[in-house]
Amino acid sequence: MAKRTSAQGTSLELTIPVELFDQLCRIAEASGLRDAIEAATVGLAEWAAIRQTELDNRDPAQKYFINEALDELFERHK
Repeated sequence: MAKRTSAQGTSLELTIPVELFDQLCRIAEASGLRDAIEAATVGLAEWAAIRQTELDNRDPAQKYFINEALDELFERHK
């Protein structure tokens, strides 16, 4: 389920395997992230950027630019 919660974001509810949640917790701790949710957000943003780059390479006319919020998120977690 997804719903827009503000102009800056959308709430997305996911059901994930316990193993994935545990892995996200470990990644968050090792990376200095707040929690598993932040680790999942960073991971999802990175995945979307990679997939979009693949799409852009197939059809340069359909370029997609990551919004400023995701750019800031990437910068904070480099």
